[in-house]
Amino acid sequence: MLRKLVSRWYLFIVFGFILSAGLVFFLCGEQSVIAVHDNLDLFIPQFQMMKNTGTFWRHGVDVPFLGGISRDTLPAEFSLYTMLYMILPAYPAYIAGYLLKIVIALLSCIWLAGDVLGEGYERYKPLVYLSGLAYGILNVFPAFGIPFASIPLAVYLLRKIYREPGIRWYAALFFYPLLSYFSYFGLFILAYMAAAFIWLWAKDRKFPGRILAAVIVLAAGCVVCEYRLFGTMLLGDEVTIRTTMEAGSFTAGEIVKTIGEVFAKGMFHAESVHTFLVLPVCVLYFFYLNFSYIRSRNIKGIFQDVYNLLALVLVFNSVVYGIYYWEGFRNVVEALCPPLTGWQFNRTVFFSPFVWYAAFFFALKRLYDSKKAAGEVLANLLALGAVLIIVLSGTRYNDLYHTCFSQAYMYLKGAQTDQLNFGEFYSAELFEEAKKDIGYEGQWAAAYGFYPAVLEYNGIATLDGYLGFYSQSYKEAFRRIIAPALDRVEESREYFDSWGARAYLYSGTDLSIVNASRSYSVTDRDIYIDVDAFKELGGRYIFSRIELANAKEKGLTLAGTYRNDKSPYVLYVYTI
Repeated sequence: MLRKLVSRWYLFIVFGFILSAGLVFFLCGEQSVIAVHDNLDLFIPQFQMMKNTGTFWRHGVDVPFLGGISRDTLPAEFSLYTMLYMILPAYPAYIAGYLLKIVIALLSCIWLAGDVLGEGYERYKPLVYLSGLAYGILNVFPAFGIPFASIPLAVYLLRKIYREPGIRWYAALFFYPLLSYFSYFGLFILAYMAAAFIWLWAKDRKFPGRILAAVIVLAAGCVVCEYRLFGTMLLGDEVTIRTTMEAGSFTAGEIVKTIGEVFAKGMFHAESVHTFLVLPVCVLYFFYLNFSYIRSRNIKGIFQDVYNLLALVLVFNSVVYGIYYWEGFRNVVEALCPPLTGWQFNRTVFFSPFVWYAAFFFALKRLYDSKKAAGEVLANLLALGAVLIIVLSGTRYNDLYHTCFSQAYMYLKGAQTDQLNFGEFYSAELFEEAKKDIGYEGQWAAAYGFYPAVLEYNGIATLDGYLGFYSQSYKEAFRRIIAPALDRVEESREYFDSWGARAYLYSGTDLSIVNASRSYSVTDRDIYIDVDAFKELGGRYIFSRIELANAKEKGLTLAGTYRNDKSPYVLYVYTI
């Protein structure tokens, strides 16, 4: 019995990590330190706003931010991640999403490995489980963690469809978009499938009808699950900020540098943490593998080896990421397909983390294939090393690391870190007290010194907000409010005019007045806004983290100052 347990040591590591991570987040609760960027400031408040207003399933309604925009611009209801927020409070939903991401990645990798390895799967189980865990715990874009995790599942389903007849595989593929997201993943998966269709047709010299049927089935599933997105993109005639977004135009040298950097390091939304271990192992194996083919005069093997295909995909994804910043090429794409104007087709890079760890698995598998005990031990140690590097990396979205660090710092130093935890960031009790005191009843407001997301989460309708898809006319109307600040800070003007997704109240002196840290200081306590433009859009309140020095001059009246033991903020509420 003991020998059997020892032989399954890898299960203790995998499930021990999942249970330990869940326990950390359960014990810490809302004191957990959760990433803010494109997370607490974006998707979580949107989900909470839909819950507050009961608009998850409603049609023909607006949601109360950015002056009132269509519910159709927010995440689809037919999404596993969205459903978590329908059912659970925001913090438990977020942690459930994190744990589900790991489980889905692990199961997807196990199923795919079993299909690829066939009868030899049992021998490689420790490597499969550790590699699946490594991929599952990558700290990628949190709202799309499940779509990242489910990529190997899509590959598995397509392999099954190609090799085995059966309606169940098509049914599974139809519902696959419940785990994915069209703009970031689905469209690219369909493109990869189309490329596979052409390649298999040429390779097998036989029409791959099952793959064509799979393309149709997946496309139909995407349309059904994300009908709001398709309706907005294809049927809507509203001119949006996508038409004025500028992605930048790099020189040839800058493009080449960007390609090299994204290949070696990835990008922050898709951090594969591959630079220090996975990359060296994969590169060494690449040269070893192809030198072996050359030495044995098997040139054909170079072009047939799946490992080289994975390497080619990594290079392709990196090149596409770089040439996105070639303005001429981007203009051609937008001219050929106007609905794609402003769309970031360089999101092919989101598939690179899976490809890196698939390549890493095949490189380590070679050590297993040496049939030497030392080879297996080394392969397992390298896989475990990859897991440890990911866990201990303090990357942007590594909530587990930052939460543990914060708790350890508090225990050892007797003081809190500068990072705000989940509960402090939103400070629900503080804002509830302020709303009750001022008799708030849904009037339009804006945040100064806070992320507008904080107001949105707490049921306050905002004229400001963060969204990559809203009307150009509203951007221009909101710009009139912040024009005095933009006229004073050229960097802020360029940032808003060339992008505009963050429609915030800007400082007239500092590059950013928005801060999610415990410590907070500003160089200027004046607010630079056009009050008449604010009132024209219906603005009534400004919730500020700063006591405004020129409030009287701007016609603002201090309605109240609020503090709470559970909040790091001092909240000043001004009325107009």
